[in-house]
Amino acid sequence: MGLFVLLLLLLFAGPAAAQNSGSAADDGPPPPPVAPATVSRDERGRATVRAVRLTQPLRLDGRLDEEVYASVPPIDGFIQQIPVEGVPATEPTEIWIFFDEDTLYFSARCSDSRPDRIAANELRRDNSNIFFVNDNISVALDTFYDQRNALFFQTNAIGAIRDQAVADGRFNVNWNAVWDVRTARDDRGYTVEMAIPFKSLRYRAPGPQVWGINVRRQVKSKNETSMLTRVPASYGGDGVAQMAVAATLVGVEIPAQSMNLEFKPYAASSLTTDRTARVPFENDPHASAGLDVKYGLTRSLTADLTVNTDFAQVEEDQQQVNLTRFNLFFPEKRDFFLEGQGIFDFGGITGQRAQGVNPIIFFSRRIGLNAGQAVPVIGGGRVTGKAGRYDVGALTITTDDKPSAGAVETTFSALRVRRNILRRSSVGMIATGRWPAASGGDENAAAGVDADLRFFDNVQANLYWARTSSPARPGDDASYRTRFAYTGDRYGFEADRLVVESNFNPEVGFVRRTDFARNALMARFSPRLRRGRAVRMLTWQANLEYLTDAAATTLEDRVVTGQFGVEFDTSDEVTALFTRQYERLPFDFTIAPGVVVPAGGHSYETSQVTYRLGQQRRISGDLSASHGTFYEGTRTAIGYTGRLGLSAHLTLEPILTLNWVTLPYGDFTAHLSGVRVSLTPSARLGFSALSQYNPGLHSLTQSVRMRWEYVPGSELFVVYSDGRDTSVAGFPGLQNRSFAVKMTRLLRF
Repeated sequence: MGLFVLLLLLLFAGPAAAQNSGSAADDGPPPPPVAPATVSRDERGRATVRAVRLTQPLRLDGRLDEEVYASVPPIDGFIQQIPVEGVPATEPTEIWIFFDEDTLYFSARCSDSRPDRIAANELRRDNSNIFFVNDNISVALDTFYDQRNALFFQTNAIGAIRDQAVADGRFNVNWNAVWDVRTARDDRGYTVEMAIPFKSLRYRAPGPQVWGINVRRQVKSKNETSMLTRVPASYGGDGVAQMAVAATLVGVEIPAQSMNLEFKPYAASSLTTDRTARVPFENDPHASAGLDVKYGLTRSLTADLTVNTDFAQVEEDQQQVNLTRFNLFFPEKRDFFLEGQGIFDFGGITGQRAQGVNPIIFFSRRIGLNAGQAVPVIGGGRVTGKAGRYDVGALTITTDDKPSAGAVETTFSALRVRRNILRRSSVGMIATGRWPAASGGDENAAAGVDADLRFFDNVQANLYWARTSSPARPGDDASYRTRFAYTGDRYGFEADRLVVESNFNPEVGFVRRTDFARNALMARFSPRLRRGRAVRMLTWQANLEYLTDAAATTLEDRVVTGQFGVEFDTSDEVTALFTRQYERLPFDFTIAPGVVVPAGGHSYETSQVTYRLGQQRRISGDLSASHGTFYEGTRTAIGYTGRLGLSAHLTLEPILTLNWVTLPYGDFTAHLSGVRVSLTPSARLGFSALSQYNPGLHSLTQSVRMRWEYVPGSELFVVYSDGRDTSVAGFPGLQNRSFAVKMTRLLRF
């Protein structure tokens, strides 16, 4: 209760108190550069950069041949993050920032002493290979200058498009915006021109702006990352998202606009068969139309309304092999839920990925999906953004009934308020509701308070306390967490305690297991070796995880792991992992058809080796092998997840997981294989096909998807998918099939 009171006091504390508590250790950025200069720096590697107004729009061709590039000095002096923190980049990077009445422009010259070694073979929109595989440059804009949140825009030498939202240093990889980019290559390297409409950004008010900005350049041939400002190596790939160490951008002036209104109507048609549904159906035609409306209540607070929402463009989930008794986690990919998604993150746990047993209080994937089927969304609305020093998110959506999915008409709601304190910290509260509850009764509700406290560069503490209310599951319905972490580059340490009581049940969230108390420790030593050697870094890490029931009377799980890793200058990595585990099964566990592991305590040990081929190679990926004891028997596994880049337009991504399990209770195999084929004629047109075969489930699934962004923000989707039962003789028997076409059109006012 004391924690609850303290967090509420911090949440509603006056702005002056919060401002003063974080300013003592920060003497501010360097002064703005005096024209014609465009950058000023201090001895700590911090920078203030200046944007320049254009009298006419920039011609977007990526060539940097306009007169303005000769008359305006570039912003340069990039600083290495890795391999050697704090020293000048080995390959020069020059950038320019311009603006006119409607658009912010970002231009760059990325010089390279070996332009023939520039890696550029990924064009798929938003694909992570743009970051992991290709030479690339990205810009992060903190338009609220709160040193926590940003919008992120990235491209490579052939003009790929990747954008993300940043919330408290974490990426929302599925967020999209309307913007454009062009690139060009020459004997000096490559050049970039980006155009970002002001309508695609959120900011406090029109007029002169002060923003945060950082720019990251990656040179894959040298495995080198450099930034506009000095960023600690310990921040790793998320360094560009840590806006507390970003530069300051001045000079941008945004004119007052009378309206900030968007309409995005859609029309869709589908033909569906499902022979496994509660009420089977075949070749069921369906046509629908709907509308999404976005309105700027202020320049920093946005209202979204949706009517008859359709999710025909949802990509098929990649299957996973599950040899545990707990549910698997699949991330949210639907556009409507993505903007402002980071606001709803709670307790230091992001909704983009469930970290082990940590519960998620609000998980939008519970809305509009049930029993693996899409459920019609009647309509709803939400408000997200900033109100002063508060991040605000509010949502309510009603879904229709669908007997084949076992769904009844249901209303979902969520409210999130988060208050920025100190320099990079925050406290907040969340509340969710569902009517009627899936577990029975009239409603399910959850509420909680949390704190994300960050000190210095690498010290973080997370706390939360939450409760749920379910008429069908009364009592013992709380969860709380206390976590401390030091995440330095050379040393790391973490202590974490999490408790989830037996009836904690957030039905607009995700919980893998209940009735447990988890205590965990981690220690890491990862020295970087001197330059010039083949090995860049060595890592030793030890983890201890100890789980009991919530009352701490019975040991449930104990896991001890030791890890040794080697990172090479080529970006190849090899990791050896040894795990010793004890697990108590509270009931008999059917791990495979006809194979039942009895209740009781089980101990096993596993050794695993993984080799990661540097992803800038034509053939790359993770190859792993493991062997050990498993439930009084043995388990041997090998796996490969990789990429074959045939060209910038064509890639193959194989998936292979093989498990051989020998137990006293029966032997079985658990295999999964598949391949994704991607054809990308341009950055805005893509075709992908995914085929997955799971012999243990006698399942063959296939999908083909076309996405065409025919004008920025407006899209055409054509999707075909089917699932087949391979246990039948002859050609695999059809279980479900769908063909859908959807078209959207963005109208901005």
